[in-house]
Amino acid sequence: MTGESAAVRHLVVGRPKRYGADRRSVATELAAEHGGVVHRLALARHGIDRHGIRTEIAAGRWFRSGRHTVAVGSPELSIVARRWRAVWETGSGARLDGASALGAAGMTGFTTSVIDVSLPARNRHHPVAGVRPHRLHHPAPVVGAGIPRVSTEIGTIHAAQWAVSDRQAALLICLPVQQRLTTPARLGLAWRGVNRSARRSFLDAVIADVTDGAHSLGELDFARMARGVGLPEPTRQAVHKGPKGRVYLDVRWDDVRLVVEIDGGHHALALNPVDDALRQNERVVAGERVLRIPVIGLRLMPQEFLLQVRRLYDALHHARR
Repeated sequence: MTGESAAVRHLVVGRPKRYGADRRSVATELAAEHGGVVHRLALARHGIDRHGIRTEIAAGRWFRSGRHTVAVGSPELSIVARRWRAVWETGSGARLDGASALGAAGMTGFTTSVIDVSLPARNRHHPVAGVRPHRLHHPAPVVGAGIPRVSTEIGTIHAAQWAVSDRQAALLICLPVQQRLTTPARLGLAWRGVNRSARRSFLDAVIADVTDGAHSLGELDFARMARGVGLPEPTRQAVHKGPKGRVYLDVRWDDVRLVVEIDGGHHALALNPVDDALRQNERVVAGERVLRIPVIGLRLMPQEFLLQVRRLYDALHHARR
């Protein structure tokens, strides 16, 4: 007899066993709390033993979805059900981590092909299809109610560290802040507690862009980057703070009336795009040409953005001759 079978039998002893429609009704209520799946131990606590489970599976009403997981009503699992299955099946102490923890916290705009979970390295783990386990010596604590998951800040940092590219890492840093699942201050504090990271220099820059835009932009040597594509020295370069916390780096070449605005990490929050559009329109009405570059875009694709600036500068310079 397996350990779980013994546990199930022990839990059912002394409780009235459930049959037929009553059994199915109770299981449906329990599964509704987990996206359509239920743990065998939860069924046992409510008087449904392994024989009852076997009967419903044989009848095609329930479906085995792992050693511990039973799907009620359909073998097709929702994303919520797959998350619960990942936590239950991977091993003791498993919790959602990385982008999967962010999804459970409410983040939208990003999907993954696997579910990331972390668990203590000393615990036994089991391979589960569609689940990527991370065995950590000191996994982050579980927070909140509901499905076990790490905090949004830790999930954000791990998601960026485990991302398949720098571009994806930058997206996973930005989304939780833009969607107000965490604050720049909390994210910055969590990052300061990270000792080792394969993307240390890149994430240092991106997290600084998101959490401390003015300081980050002030350290950005855009003039040097511009010289690298053959542009002349800008007439001036300065960090400006606009209304509602908007921060941007203003770079201009007065000889051709070209302006480049490099937006800080908060440029997409709240009503900032509205303010940006009004200001940019005023500059265009006044006869200036304005190019907009998000600072994170400049981190990811510097050559592409700088060559756009160079092409426009050359066109304006030629038109004035």
